[in-house]
Amino acid sequence: NECSCFAFLQIQNIRKELKKLGFCFSPSSANKSHPVGILTNDLDTPDRSQGKLRFSLLYNKKRLELLLTVAGALGLPRLECSNTFVQVRLLSWASSSSSSDLQHIVHEWQTQVVKNDSSPTFGDQFACILQEAELTKSSIKLEVKYFDRYSRHIPLGEVRVALNTLRTFESMEFCKELQKATKDTVGEVLVSLKCLPISQRIEIGLLKVKTASLYNSAERRIYARIDVFCNQQKQKHQKSKPKTFASMTVFNETFLFHLPEPIVWDCAVLISIYEMHPKSRQLVGQAALGKGGPNNTSDHWERMMQSIQQPVAKWHPLLI
Repeated sequence: NECSCFAFLQIQNIRKELKKLGFCFSPSSANKSHPVGILTNDLDTPDRSQGKLRFSLLYNKKRLELLLTVAGALGLPRLECSNTFVQVRLLSWASSSSSSDLQHIVHEWQTQVVKNDSSPTFGDQFACILQEAELTKSSIKLEVKYFDRYSRHIPLGEVRVALNTLRTFESMEFCKELQKATKDTVGEVLVSLKCLPISQRIEIGLLKVKTASLYNSAERRIYARIDVFCNQQKQKHQKSKPKTFASMTVFNETFLFHLPEPIVWDCAVLISIYEMHPKSRQLVGQAALGKGGPNNTSDHWERMMQSIQQPVAKWHPLLI
């Protein structure tokens, strides 16, 4: 029913924000009176194939045009809320040597949504201009997702194709098994943490954001949203002031969060960077840090706990 579907989406939203970024709170610490705090293994993004995706790629060398056709999917799991679509990203590695491990999104598309079909037919076509030299460092990522009207889409699996394998003027058809959805590093964010135990607060400093942006423009504006999770309960979020989007964007803003539980409990901070548009927003990337995360984020948290009332800054990867 609609309630169980919504609860499922709520749970998956927390998983997408935290566990997909490296956090894995223990189920025993969850407060079972709050459905969004329950993390169970049967809701994990599966390691094994959950269906196949059919699509084709064609590169027209004369017109310098890349054409992608997303035909459909086969054998997807059936759920009550299994309205599916495919999100497509054309990714390219940054050309500068100092940012060689970063990628940027060249183009982004989305197919139509197909309702209640385990083998949906999409038939969407997408085209873009792409220089031949760019093929060697570009790839296509196709991610099948369950649609949610509140934009908390649930990833089911992905397929990636390196464009250096394309043959010009010849359409290549694919039918590939979905792999576990993964994140791409599109930048870094410099964050400072300061523990204030007497007032039971944490001060989060958003200092700088570095990206592999294709171009800078005074018209491109970004802002950050800061979310804090304590013992798997979400605190009220805060937002930064809008800034002009650049390869290195300086924020130098601090945010205070009151934590009702001791700070040594399971805590995580999620920083989401959005690009502003007249009637919408677009996610640039997210960074997560805190207890229970990967070594680099957990280390930052431990250093903060050892430096009471002193800010500790560290760079963290910005993922999408």
